[in-house]
Amino acid sequence: MDIRVQEEAFDLGHEARGFAARQAGMGALVTFTGIVRDLEGDDLKAMEIEHYPGMTERAIEKIAEEALSRWNIGDILVIHRYGALEPDEMIMMVATSAPHRADAFQAAEFLMDFLKSRAPFWKKEVTGDGAGWVAAKDADEDALDRW
Repeated sequence: MDIRVQEEAFDLGHEARGFAARQAGMGALVTFTGIVRDLEGDDLKAMEIEHYPGMTERAIEKIAEEALSRWNIGDILVIHRYGALEPDEMIMMVATSAPHRADAFQAAEFLMDFLKSRAPFWKKEVTGDGAGWVAAKDADEDALDRW
């Protein structure tokens, strides 16, 4: 299990290749990458992401350990960035490996849903009109109900 919370950008290809190289005996590898998006008309300049070092990593580790206990997973990688990110920059990456694809997909979805709603990150959108904190969305909370 590799959990990283970092300010610097990551190379998706390098991370995926490195993760894949460590997955001997696994039959499936799933990756997901979250990207800062500027919805049409939002005029997003930046997404500022804050967290509490130490607490954030422990919370993500707890979520990852839950995934390991629920599915037959070989390994997990989670990278989540903080700081000021511009539209089209990568925010986070989740990778899972498993002997079979169903476990890899389900564990990755579980991790993404819980990271979106339960990991202690605070996001502020900066637009041409000013800045405001991003509120929790009902749809994100509803996604947790299936787990």
